[in-house]
Amino acid sequence: MAAAAGSVFAFFLALSLLGALALYYFVRREAENTERMRRDEAHERVSREQDEN
Repeated sequence: MAAAAGSVFAFFLALSLLGALALYYFVRREAENTERMRRDEAHERVSREQDEN
């Protein structure tokens, strides 16, 4: 009985750790995409301003 409880605990512990890692991965990827968009927008804005001048 105790072995079964320990197995269930270990399973949910591993599941929660995997969930946390997946969440970190997706949040980090979204932050990188946002930063890339900001850089691209800034580059386009500078290009437009240089074209106007």
